[in-house]
Amino acid sequence: MSFGSPAFVLAIIMMSFIAWVITTAIRARHGYPLENEWGGTTHKVDGDLKRQNDILERENAMLRDKIGRIEERTAVLERIATDTPNRLSAEIEKLR
Repeated sequence: MSFGSPAFVLAIIMMSFIAWVITTAIRARHGYPLENEWGGTTHKVDGDLKRQNDILERENAMLRDKIGRIEERTAVLERIATDTPNRLSAEIEKLR
């Protein structure tokens, strides 16, 4: 086989392609992000992690709402504790 023959050039191209396929398969199997020709990356999507992330996001929203309600209650209690006794008793009498 001559180094200048078309068969040699095609053999080099085929070896390069096979090496690229093997490298990509190994990277995908081990969870490394895959790169395309234009520099973009594709990350491995794990269904369990996505579901766990959704659960944590819902729990986070619930806890934020709960903290908001606790802050409102604390503000009311602070207002009651710091108000002058005359004003508080006047408001209570006004409500009766």
